[in-house]
Amino acid sequence: MSKAVCVACHHAIDDAAKLCPYCGANPRNGEKIIDTQAILQEVFHPRHVTPTESVMEFARQRQGAVIALGIVGLVLLLAAFHQFVMRRNAIAVSDAAAVPLTDVADLSNQSEETQKIPMPELQFQYDGNPKTMRTFIVEPGAVTPQPSGGQPPSAVQQPPPKQ
Repeated sequence: MSKAVCVACHHAIDDAAKLCPYCGANPRNGEKIIDTQAILQEVFHPRHVTPTESVMEFARQRQGAVIALGIVGLVLLLAAFHQFVMRRNAIAVSDAAAVPLTDVADLSNQSEETQKIPMPELQFQYDGNPKTMRTFIVEPGAVTPQPSGGQPPSAVQQPPPKQ
């Protein structure tokens, strides 16, 4: 297949072509022989698109822009709703009696029994080695805790200071 250049539209076409497929002219002298648009429309009937279909096709081709505009619209709608609620709450009057904040959040008027709820026993996972939970980290200058077994403080051995 050898290539030739159409004189009218300067597209590369087949050398044996009698008609340029791009512009419909004679590729050698540039004369328009046939109106190719009329032939194309007769053979390939143009589809009549309704306005709804054209909007949907536009949205399908530009999904990113449509999603961005949808998010911006949603934010503006929420901002407008928030503004409406805030203005309404600023001028709305309630017929209900006011409740003092101390009735809701004051802990000083509660009984002693409710304030001294014992701490529940916490179960720690220590991988089957109880010594793990009983090991203390000794720091320089740290004070040894008092033993709970009733031993005098002198019986508890102090670890030698680390240098």
